[in-house]
Amino acid sequence: MKYMSLFKEMRLLKRPDTLTVEEISRVQTNRLHNLLAYVRKKSPYFQELYKDLPDTPTLTDIPVTTKQEMMTHFDDWITDKEITLKKINRFMENKDNIGRKLHNAYMVFTTAGSTDTPVVVLHDHHSIKIMTTLNLFRALAHKEDMRKLIGRGGKSAAVYAKGGFNLSYSRIRSRQLAFPWKRKRLEVIDVLTPLPEIVKQLNNFQPALLGGYPTALELLLPEQRAGRLHISPVTINTGGEHLSAELKQELSEVFQCTVQTNYANTEGGMIAFECSHGHLHVNTDWVIVEPVDENYQPVPDGVLSHSLLLTNLSNYIQPIIRYEITDRIILHSKTCSCGNKFPYIEVEGRTDDILAFHGEKKNVTTDHEVLVKIAPIAFYAVLKEVKGINRFQLVQKSMNQLVLRITCDNERERSRVFEIAKKSLTAFLESNGIYDVEIHLSKLSPRSHPLSGKFNHVYKDIINI
Repeated sequence: MKYMSLFKEMRLLKRPDTLTVEEISRVQTNRLHNLLAYVRKKSPYFQELYKDLPDTPTLTDIPVTTKQEMMTHFDDWITDKEITLKKINRFMENKDNIGRKLHNAYMVFTTAGSTDTPVVVLHDHHSIKIMTTLNLFRALAHKEDMRKLIGRGGKSAAVYAKGGFNLSYSRIRSRQLAFPWKRKRLEVIDVLTPLPEIVKQLNNFQPALLGGYPTALELLLPEQRAGRLHISPVTINTGGEHLSAELKQELSEVFQCTVQTNYANTEGGMIAFECSHGHLHVNTDWVIVEPVDENYQPVPDGVLSHSLLLTNLSNYIQPIIRYEITDRIILHSKTCSCGNKFPYIEVEGRTDDILAFHGEKKNVTTDHEVLVKIAPIAFYAVLKEVKGINRFQLVQKSMNQLVLRITCDNERERSRVFEIAKKSLTAFLESNGIYDVEIHLSKLSPRSHPLSGKFNHVYKDIINI
């Protein structure tokens, strides 16, 4: 396809704010038809799937796709026939390739895979530029925050999982590699780092923008209150987990700054940004979000969906078209009081628990126990590196007992995979001063809560041992 210049894309991204709802819809439809025409020429998978479609189908005419189906037909899904899943896996074996481009053309990302089939996703030059410019023009709800950030040199620090090809870390490392002079202004602190060291690094760096998973940032609250952490960010941006209204208010009060969240995923990139009124507006000029029931039928405004169908209008290397995402959302098409004409959504995000353990703190004169809290994303970062785990669920049964539920690529290897996972978890806990934790393999498989239907991959069940 013919790529647009960055400056042209920037103009396109600014312009929809002045368009009518009908004009935005027309832009979306044109981009959808351009994408469909391209995949019918370049993707064997879509050629077969769309063989009976009319030339200009309506959205609901287009078949639904799923993660499992797409990964099964991965090499036919990709529109560049030089790229295969085998080549991508070989590329990802070298962790130094995080943030680098495969064939000097494609960024490689992986999805979480903790509650569903993990997916490898490529983004081409065009798609990456769209993500970048969306961040530039729609990430901050308050213009005064942008001015303050520029005044403080744009110094940004984020508490994320490092070491993997996840969207957040990979994009930051890509910028660090492309612009070495920016490294002093971009800091990523591994969520696996013990809390006192995270505090030390943040104090030394003094970020103007602080980002990270909500549960990781929640652990910083008592540190800031006690004065051990002493930073004054202009704004806090969260992602990757659900940000509750209570935590948002608490972060804002303790750090005396604006707190925002966004809705992004590996397949769709930056899907929605928060406005000054706290609503997540969907970037409908570049993505299509359809809330649906269990039969893929649309649900009306204001109703919680069973899942959503996502179409990414910018990715031409690995097309995401009416692709099922298991997130549950509520769509609002009415005009927001902020004036933004894009619809907004409520997302039922992850609700994993922060786990607390008895830890040891040693000094010269005495040994004594302390309470050590660990963000759930840290456990995910450990377990996603264990080869053979397909899905997991970690349940805390007491202050010194964990139960791990797993499904494996090869169930006959389940016990062996568990022993590797147990060793990794034990080493991580000990690095945080937590010893003597029992870790058991459950006979149960990972499962949703029987009443709420929510899936928690890290949670406390201390009462019901």
